[in-house]
Order: sequence, then C-alpha cells, then structure tokens
Amino acid sequence: MRVDAIAVELRPRPMWEAADLGVRLLQANARSVWWTCGPVFGVVMLLALSTVEIAPWLPSLIVFWLKPWLDRSVLFVLSRAAFGQATRFADLWSSQRAVWWSGLPSTLLWRRLSPWRSFTQPVYQLEGQRGAARRQRRTQLLRSQRGAAGGMHFAFANVEAALTMGLMSLALWFAPDDLRGDVFSWLTSDDKLAATLCTTAVYGAVVMLLEPFYVAAGFAMYLNRRVQLEAWDIEQEFRRAF
Repeated sequence: MRVDAIAVELRPRPMWEAADLGVRLLQANARSVWWTCGPVFGVVMLLALSTVEIAPWLPSLIVFWLKPWLDRSVLFVLSRAAFGQATRFADLWSSQRAVWWSGLPSTLLWRRLSPWRSFTQPVYQLEGQRGAARRQRRTQLLRSQRGAAGGMHFAFANVEAALTMGLMSLALWFAPDDLRGDVFSWLTSDDKLAATLCTTAVYGAVVMLLEPFYVAAGFAMYLNRRVQLEAWDIEQEFRRAF
C-alpha cells in the first residue's frame, strides 16, 4: 500500500475522533457511495419484499441479516475514496467476485453478530491475509480497542432503532385523534400485507441511509489503528517530503 497516496490526512486520533473522520469521508464521497451502492440496496429490498407472503417478519429479517454483505460494497467505495478515486457501479460490478462473494459464509454466519464488524471488516476484505495470519492481525487490531469499536456499534444500533421507530410513528402523529388506534392496529397487525410492506420499506430506507455512515466510521477507526501500530502518519510525511 502506498501510504503517500492516501487522500486522508493521517495522524493519531482518539477513536471517537476517527469515527467522526469516517463520517466526513462519507459526506465528501456521498455521491459515489449512494450511486454505486444504491442498486445493491435496491436488489436486497426487492428480494426481501418478495418473501412477504411466506411470513410477515421475514422481509425485515432478510434486510437485517444481509447488512454485513451490503457493507462490503460500501467499504469498497470508501477504500477507493481514501485514495482519492471516485467509484461507479461499473467498478463495483467488475470487482464483484472479491467484494460480494469472497468470504460470504463467514460474513453472514459466524461473523454476522460481531459487535465490531465494521472495524474488523477491512482486515477480511482489504488486506488479503488468510488463516492464522488473518486471525493474528484481527487480534492485534482489536487489542485494547474492543470497547471503542463495540461502543460505536452500539451507538449506531440505537440511532437505527430510533430512526425506524420515529419514521413509523409519523403515521400516528399525523393521523386524526379518533383514528390513531386504528392506525396503530393496522401497523402492528400481522394480517395486513400493506402494513408489512410499509414497515419493511421504512426499515430498508433507514438501513440504506445509516449503514454507509456505520461502515465509514469503522473504516476510519481501522485506518487510525494502522496509524497507531505502524506510524503511517510519519511515513506519509516522509514520503511527501522526499
């Protein structure tokens, strides 16, 4: 990796400041992220909504469970943005084997519920190590950082829940007083196909909005950890100077 080519100003930061840096990185590259990853999110939403006849709880579960797979596309765009490269969907499509299908079982099974998955995902997706070397690398990155990575995950989980419930409650806020009970019953009924589609669409929209910020925060924390371990900031300055 050419450290001097990184477009992000590297220096040791507190982990919470690094998470903020990730949010700024996403804001600066929002067009690339959502234009590139939007079709992927759309396909997942269509897949989830197509299962509504099987069980009313299944569409939301599919969206929830596939979030780490969606994160891989976002991380691909952000990793290129860190080097000043814009990304189009054609770039993602040409790299689909490495981005979408490499490590798919572990992404959706034993690493699915990891509370620091956005922090460790660059190890699995970007570094190219395997076996014991990858496990050792992951352990090294997490050493003394589990609290920060888990805290960031917890914060985003709460924001996601608050946004979802807030958007769902809009139907109650704008309903006439004498109809709020009926609206609430309609939203919570398992027998209403339209209600299930509505709640799934709301949850999917929240995931599409918030998940890139979660991935960006974890990626910036990962870069910050590399700075701490390998003095990337010093190497960057030396390469620029000489």
